[in-house]
Amino acid sequence: MEPKTILPADTYTVINRTILTDYERKTIINLYEPIIGCNAVSLYFTLWQDLEKSESLDQKFNHHHLMSTLKLGLSPLTTARRSLESIGLLRSFFKSGEVNDYFYEIYSPLTPNEFFNHPIFSVVLYNNVGSVEYNNLVSYYKKQSLIPKDYEEITSSMDMNFKSSSSLNISVEPDVEKTESLGPKISEDYIDFALLLSSLPKGLISEKALNKRTRNLINSLSFVYDLDTLKMCELLRLVINENGVIDKDSLRLNARKYYQFNNSGSLPTLIYRTQPDHLKTPEGDMSNRGKMLYIFENTSPYDFLRSKYHGTEPAPRDLKLLEYLAVDLELKPSVINVLIDYVLKSNDNKLTQGYVETIAGQWKRIGIETADDAMRTAEKEHKKNKAKVFTKPTNSKKEVKTPIWFNETHEIKEITDDEKREMETMLKEFR
Repeated sequence: MEPKTILPADTYTVINRTILTDYERKTIINLYEPIIGCNAVSLYFTLWQDLEKSESLDQKFNHHHLMSTLKLGLSPLTTARRSLESIGLLRSFFKSGEVNDYFYEIYSPLTPNEFFNHPIFSVVLYNNVGSVEYNNLVSYYKKQSLIPKDYEEITSSMDMNFKSSSSLNISVEPDVEKTESLGPKISEDYIDFALLLSSLPKGLISEKALNKRTRNLINSLSFVYDLDTLKMCELLRLVINENGVIDKDSLRLNARKYYQFNNSGSLPTLIYRTQPDHLKTPEGDMSNRGKMLYIFENTSPYDFLRSKYHGTEPAPRDLKLLEYLAVDLELKPSVINVLIDYVLKSNDNKLTQGYVETIAGQWKRIGIETADDAMRTAEKEHKKNKAKVFTKPTNSKKEVKTPIWFNETHEIKEITDDEKREMETMLKEFR
C-alpha cells in the first residue's frame, strides 16, 4: 500500500503506453485542463518530457526533480497526480523499500469525438467552462467539409493498384506501438449490479446484456448524476427494448433529464467538491477553531449540509441554494460550509434564502476565498452587531446562538456537552 506521503527522495520511472503528438497536447490543454487544472496538466507534460529524456539517458528521477521543476509542494503534487489517474491520463504503480519506487504509465487523452460523447467528460466540461466556451470548443473540433459538392471523388482503391501475394506467411502479430487511452476511473462497485438485476422484472434483461462496456456506462452515469442502484434501476426499466437490450443513448438522455428534473433544470455542479489544497490552512491546530477549520476545508458543501440533516438527503430547496452559492456566486467550498454553519446556528437552524444570499453577496464582493477569512468576517460581523441579528417588531432583543468556533474569540465559557458531541461526530465522519 502506498504511504500517505511521498518523499522527495522517492524515485520514479516513466513508461510510455501510447503515441504522443502535438495534437494530444492541444486536446489536453483545451478539453482536460478546465477539468483537472493547471497543476495536473503541468505534471503530465513534465512526465512526458521526462519520458523523452529517459529514452536517451536511461535514467530514473526522484520526486524532488518534480517539485523543483513544477514549483509544487508534495501535497499539491500528489493531488495533481491523482487527478491525472482519476481522469485516465496516468496509471501509477508502487513498491516500498529503503527508497520507495514508482512507475508512472502515461496515456493519450480521448479523441475530441470520444470526449464530447462521453457521459462524464462532456457534462463536467460544460459545468466548468459554461455554455459559451463549451460551444466554442465544439465548433473548434467540429468536422469541416471543405470540398464543394459538385466535385467527384476519384481516389484509387487498394485493389486497383496492388495484387495479393501468398509468398510470405506472417503467423505472429507484431507487437508495435499504438495509441492507448483510458477513460475516467470510476470504482467498479459504484453500482451494485447484483441488486440491480434482482430489482428488475425477471426476464426483462439477461445478465449477458450487462457486458463490461455497458456496466462502465451505467457506473459513469450513476457517478456524474449522483444516482444510487435503485434509481438507476428505475431508469433502466424505461430504456430496455423488447429484445432485452439497453438503449444507451436513451439511458444517457433519461439520466440527464432525471437529474435536471430534481435539480431545477441544472446539470451536476460543484457542491460535491472540497476546498482546493492551495487554499487550505496547515494542519495541527487542535483548538475548537482548528478542528472546525479542518472540517470546513475537507468536506464538500453537500456532505456538510447532509451532516446537518443527520445523514439524510437535504431538502431540494436547500440543495438548490448550495448550487446557487457554488455555481452562480462561485464561492469556494469551505466558504460555503462556514456560511451554512453560521446561518444555521444564528438563524434558529433555518437556511433562509434571503439571509444566506445577503451574507454570500457580501463575502463575494470582498473576495473571501478561505474558511479562515470567512470565519473572521462572520465573527467581526457578530461582534459589530452584538449578537442582535434579528429584532422583533416590539424592539425586544432576541439572543442569537453562535457557532462553536465563536467561543474561542468572543466568549470565555466552555463549550457545552452537546456542542462537544456535535464537533466530535463531524470529525469522526469527515476524517
